[in-house]
Amino acid sequence: MSAPAPTRPTAAPTGGVDMRLPWWAVALPAVAFVALLLMIVGSGDAHAAPADPAVGRLLARALALLTG
Repeated sequence: MSAPAPTRPTAAPTGGVDMRLPWWAVALPAVAFVALLLMIVGSGDAHAAPADPAVGRLLARALALLTG
């Protein structure tokens, strides 16, 4: 049995590559950039959250149990 020989296309495509991006391929990075920029600019009003004393006691108790 013989296999069919592969055929070449009759005419090679001419010209440059015609690629178009979907709208969201440009919009999503732009929106992400603006969101990150706003987070950086608005961080001047940020304050540290107060620590819960119960967490410190829990960690001290766990350390005491582990060390002996």
